[in-house]
Amino acid sequence: MGVEKVLTIPEEAQRDKASFEVLRVWIAEQGQHVSIRSGAWEDPFAWGIVLADLARHIALAHQIQNKDTDPEAFLNRLLEGFEAEIENPTDEPEGEVTQ
Repeated sequence: MGVEKVLTIPEEAQRDKASFEVLRVWIAEQGQHVSIRSGAWEDPFAWGIVLADLARHIALAHQIQNKDTDPEAFLNRLLEGFEAEIENPTDEPEGEVTQ
């Protein structure tokens, strides 16, 4: 892992004056911490699309870094982890809404 703690903002997001961030995930103090723009979409279906697209981006990034990766097998394994966590959470989300 590199020394940078903050990921690069995509060039498209920098160019587009109407762009906005919807999700940020950190690993800190041995746990996962998130910031979410919860009001980005009213219909939960849209969040499902975001999660599916994100899963594919993760698989592609892994394949780019590891040429031997089978992206379909990687995505299937990712989905197994997703389903396992949905069915039997290892922790419960907590937090607050801030402006």
